[in-house]
Amino acid sequence: MCLAVPLRLIEISGDIGVVEMGGLRRRTNLSLVENPKVGDYLIVHAGFAISILDQQQAEETLDLITRCIEKADGSSPEKGEA
Repeated sequence: MCLAVPLRLIEISGDIGVVEMGGLRRRTNLSLVENPKVGDYLIVHAGFAISILDQQQAEETLDLITRCIEKADGSSPEKGEA
């Protein structure tokens, strides 16, 4: 199973872009998406941007992922809870 996380495009140089989430930055190939712009949210797989998401969809997805992580952290054995 693959989990696609929206990443924000912060730099473009030809067909190569830099995407970011939470301070983590990665280079990605932009040749598979049409007219990417700095600020777009992208779905990246195996180093290639494969689609552009609208901002609302990306923010809703990121919020859901954050809530899932927080819930998992709150019930983890490392925190003394079973």
